[in-house]
Amino acid sequence: MKKSLVLAMAMALGVTASAYAANPFSDVPAGHWAYDSISKLAAAGVIEGYGDTTFGGDKLMTRYEMAQIVAKAMAKGANVDKLAAEFADELDNLGVRVANLEKKADNVKITGQVRARYQSHENGDDKGDLRTRLWVTGQVNDDWTYTALLQNTQDFDNNTGDEDVALNRAYVDGRVGGLMVHAGRWDECTSTASILDSYVDGVKVSYGDKVKVWGMVAKGADDGLTLTKDASDRIYVAGVEAQIGVVNAYANWFKASEVVLSTKKAVDDKVVANTFGEKEIYNVGFNFDVAKDLNLAYEYMWSDKRYNKEVSKDGWVATLAYKGADAAAPGSYGLHVTYYDQPANAFLQPTYDATWNYKNTAGEYVGYKGWNVGADYALAKNITLAVNYYDTEAKVGSADDQSIFTELFFQF
Repeated sequence: MKKSLVLAMAMALGVTASAYAANPFSDVPAGHWAYDSISKLAAAGVIEGYGDTTFGGDKLMTRYEMAQIVAKAMAKGANVDKLAAEFADELDNLGVRVANLEKKADNVKITGQVRARYQSHENGDDKGDLRTRLWVTGQVNDDWTYTALLQNTQDFDNNTGDEDVALNRAYVDGRVGGLMVHAGRWDECTSTASILDSYVDGVKVSYGDKVKVWGMVAKGADDGLTLTKDASDRIYVAGVEAQIGVVNAYANWFKASEVVLSTKKAVDDKVVANTFGEKEIYNVGFNFDVAKDLNLAYEYMWSDKRYNKEVSKDGWVATLAYKGADAAAPGSYGLHVTYYDQPANAFLQPTYDATWNYKNTAGEYVGYKGWNVGADYALAKNITLAVNYYDTEAKVGSADDQSIFTELFFQF
């Protein structure tokens, strides 16, 4: 680097030699003519030297390297117009490359969650697992995004665990005119998830803001071997949501053919499952804050016909929740209590937290009723503990179960 160039760059940054006594480069002695200027440029982050603590002042510099220094100086507010003009082409190329790299870095984001869970049941069916999830989100353009979920679950009850990593979710979200579109594979948890909580492959569209109408057509994920019996079977859902003052209210309609609740593959690769046949279900619900940090939610559901004549066609779920743990706020917490009364006629595939798969003597699902109380607490930033106690019993017969779910979440 020429003497005039070093001095000119340092002056452009407003160097005062006495302000920078420490020099980071071992090959620039204190008595060197460029000592003060080099110290200033290094302190300002304009020059970095080499990784071996040397400045390398005798080495030739490429135009591209010089352009990088000019760009850093300009970012610091230096008046280097002549140098900027001289290296205009290199700066242009550098700017394009940096902009592209920043755009790509912002375009794709990876986040994750690790959950350690242990379930203890009165009936002795205790088990634990470690689940790892990696979320990949990307911006397709101004109107469309892509989301994928890679998941692996290790079972504590055996020595091998599940070493497979599955692409459990892969979907796009975007806008077509005034319609919002959600398409691909996702976990559909409609309303309180008391009727439907299942992975599906399909398309969901919605329209509106304070009053939103939406519809979905899908099949069970994994070639139709969950939720729906065959790949040709479909589930249809339509609903409306509205914000009415402080109350958020909704109503939905569900229709499915050959609903499957418990699915396996036999040795001959045939589907072994309990099926409901065609089902049509409706629900209405609401939630609102009854007091500060205290929310009440209620959902009523009913079926058009009885899959199982031993139980009723309607059911309900109610939850009272106070606050809630925020992973970003250590010390935050939440409490909740829920009561369930859900006959098998009034759900497709409910959430799995409680013991729900009770059957009668004929092997048919009858549904469940019972309650849950739980708490969650943010132990530290991005570390949350949740504990839930469930006490459920069959809608028909004397079968019952009490269980405790303990879950520790790590988010990153």
